[in-house]
Amino acid sequence: MVFNPHTTAGITINENADPDVVHDLLLGLNKAFPDRAEFRHGEGNSAAHLKASAMGSSATVIIENGKLLLGTWQSVWFTEFDPPRQRKFYVKVVEA
Repeated sequence: MVFNPHTTAGITINENADPDVVHDLLLGLNKAFPDRAEFRHGEGNSAAHLKASAMGSSATVIIENGKLLLGTWQSVWFTEFDPPRQRKFYVKVVEA
């Protein structure tokens, strides 16, 4: 399990072979969750909170023979929506 303890960043699994996927994901999230003048959150980063909620704060991945069991093009992504920030995430490996 990979867990992110931050409210304006997320964890997801997605394609990591084509850099245009990052561009397209950000484009889509920015259209879905634009910054809006009527947001009330005092820090001014409400759109980042919405994007992070959409991504989620964790991902679970199976480990087989010492390797992450992901699809051919997949990677685990740490998604940052409120830079610049010092961030960390946690990884927990549990044996079945």
